[in-house]
Amino acid sequence: MKKNRPLSSQNQKTVQTLTPQITAACGSLKGKYAVVLDGGKTTIYISDKSREAEIIERYKQRRTR
Repeated sequence: MKKNRPLSSQNQKTVQTLTPQITAACGSLKGKYAVVLDGGKTTIYISDKSREAEIIERYKQRRTR
């Protein structure tokens, strides 16, 4: 059974450098592209700019039902 040991100073530096990256990934708009739908009433953010036309078309199909 392993004992709980505090992180060494080297590991703490690693954790400190990774924390901002993890925080930025959770709920952040960094690296995302805005897609404006419904005449500006709805805005979504996607990570793949090449799928913008597909998403707009799918949104239009859902709105007409």
